[in-house]
Amino acid sequence: MSGENGIDDPRRMVLVRALSAGLLGSCMTPAQAITFGFFGSKPSKLPETQSIYRMSGDVAVNKQAATLDTRIQPGDTVQTGKNSEIVFVVGTQSMILREDSELEIEAATDGLASLFISGLRMLTGKLLSVSRNSNMQVRSSTATIGIRGTGFYIEADPERTYFCNCYGVTDVQATNDPQSRETVTATDHGRPLYILADGAAGRKIRAAPFINHTDQELALIETLVGRERTFVFPRRSYTAPRRTY
Repeated sequence: MSGENGIDDPRRMVLVRALSAGLLGSCMTPAQAITFGFFGSKPSKLPETQSIYRMSGDVAVNKQAATLDTRIQPGDTVQTGKNSEIVFVVGTQSMILREDSELEIEAATDGLASLFISGLRMLTGKLLSVSRNSNMQVRSSTATIGIRGTGFYIEADPERTYFCNCYGVTDVQATNDPQSRETVTATDHGRPLYILADGAAGRKIRAAPFINHTDQELALIETLVGRERTFVFPRRSYTAPRRTY
């Protein structure tokens, strides 16, 4: 991924493009606008007493309407409605949950480990997450994914899971077919995949395009847990997230 010659500030490049195309405020997700600084805020590490960095629309935690003061912990379920989104942190893991999504944050069951995430279950929807230095499983209706410290993006529905290993190492397996399995190591969005509900044994994992998440969003959520990722403008062939998905 590389920037364009003659423009040394990627955020300025995005702003110019957005203004010229009439896109600002209509096609960008709240997380993207915050990342680019259009709202005048500069992301920084979230204090331990705060879980939610930003949210918009209808967001619920354990079926209760969320506010910026809501604490999110292992064992909780987070839901978003139409045209809604939440950017939040649990422990050392940071996430953007997009609209029409439901995410279960699974807790370990042994003693003090219950304070930490043991896995994520994507019932439906779209999630971008960073989880360096932690091993866990991410599950959807069609996929079981072993995370070995990475940034990843997932979209889940009953028939298919989209998964991008943005950087790090992951073990991907079709839930109902142990023969469909891959280990993906990546530094730059590696090998995006579809994991299918149907298909021949050993052939339920297919190559997929790179869609619906950006390096800028990854940089934002890394910052919220006190880590840095080099700001890189996304590849020109990338299709950016839309206001509705």
